[in-house]
Amino acid sequence: MAKKLWGGRFTKPIDPDFETFSRSIHYDVVLAEYDVLHSILHVRALHRANLLDNSESSNLLEALQALMLEIKDGKFSPDPDEEDIHSAVQNMLEKRIGKLALKLHTLRSRNDQVAFDVKLYAFRSALELWEALTKLVSSYFELTKKYKDAPFIGYTHTQRAQIILFSDHCKAYANMFDRDRERIEDYLKHVKVRIGAGALAGSSIPHSAYTEAIRIQDPDDALKIRVAENSLDHVADRDFVIELLSIASIMQMHLSRFAEDMVLYSTAEFDYVDLPEPFCTGSSLMPHKKNADLMELLRGQTGNVYGNLLSLLVTMKGLPLTYCRDMQLDKEPLFRTVDLLLDEMDLVARMVPDIRLKKDVIAKALSDEHLYGVEIAEFLVQQGSAFKDAHDIVGKLVKYSEENVVKIKDIPADKLVEFHPNLTQDALKSIMTPEYAVKQKKSVKR
Repeated sequence: MAKKLWGGRFTKPIDPDFETFSRSIHYDVVLAEYDVLHSILHVRALHRANLLDNSESSNLLEALQALMLEIKDGKFSPDPDEEDIHSAVQNMLEKRIGKLALKLHTLRSRNDQVAFDVKLYAFRSALELWEALTKLVSSYFELTKKYKDAPFIGYTHTQRAQIILFSDHCKAYANMFDRDRERIEDYLKHVKVRIGAGALAGSSIPHSAYTEAIRIQDPDDALKIRVAENSLDHVADRDFVIELLSIASIMQMHLSRFAEDMVLYSTAEFDYVDLPEPFCTGSSLMPHKKNADLMELLRGQTGNVYGNLLSLLVTMKGLPLTYCRDMQLDKEPLFRTVDLLLDEMDLVARMVPDIRLKKDVIAKALSDEHLYGVEIAEFLVQQGSAFKDAHDIVGKLVKYSEENVVKIKDIPADKLVEFHPNLTQDALKSIMTPEYAVKQKKSVKR
């Protein structure tokens, strides 16, 4: 049984099944780097407060920095029987430098450690998510350049609506992910990592000692570490996790909407796009199948991301101040979501530039005369009709076309004038083209 950071008041051993049930080292080992950083700052503060002498401080810092190098080199391997990452670091140091390690936890609580560790993890993860979003946005612009002037079909209610540019379709998703970047930027501005709260009420270590420790360790203020100003809020706060999971849920929703578009547009029923083979799979029975599995998995994972957010909201909703053990359960939803989104965005960013438009299929779809209803109505408005009247005229024109199984452009001249005196076959033929439809959209500043 691994040594605990507590136990003096207990006379009976912990139930082994409960010990296994409560253990978190198998997932909070992710926080090792941040926990060691907290220890380095704490040692500096203890030295500044004259609770460690020069030799003790130097030896502890040397051991902690060696441990930090192991972590960054991927050589850190804690005992799986440890209770948590905080205990693992403490016990590993004790094995290396002896009883001096027992002074490391002076006037410190795991409540302060875990709040520090998780917030610093969230801060750095937000930076990684921002970088991944930047690459993702770039991938859409790369695809846009390939099909800059290509016409495409725009939909409302999953029904063909109007002619658009495929580049605008791509930029719509780029805009979504750019808004996600802005949300991350705002998050990074106000998330501040805190230290010095003790269990909940602070300690006798002067806050100036922590301030000096932070200055020495992070002179450029890159990590935005601050001394705790309200110790109760510091150890009880998980808003920063919930907020990052909220942003992540919006990001996942955007990925899922794109995935749905690609699933639809790559089916034989639409057949507008050809997805790159490295991101598709086949069928074990049907040799002809090419399945958009990456897109389907993106869509499917959305429920997991939303669930991670909702699980933590429910966990936190009834907790009294300050720290409760329920809050141990904040980590896995956060870790899973961050890891998943980083993987997803990397895959999508690599797939998007290789999407191929099937121009011949799209050209056939663009011949659907219903797509030009607005253009005909606008033409009539330019001829002096009120838009409501023009709207009704085009509706009747479409109805006549359908009932008589004749293309609008082929309706006889003598019949066209019954709908409006300025409607002619030549006018309709000039209006009902993708180029004209796109050119007429002047209200959009491209």
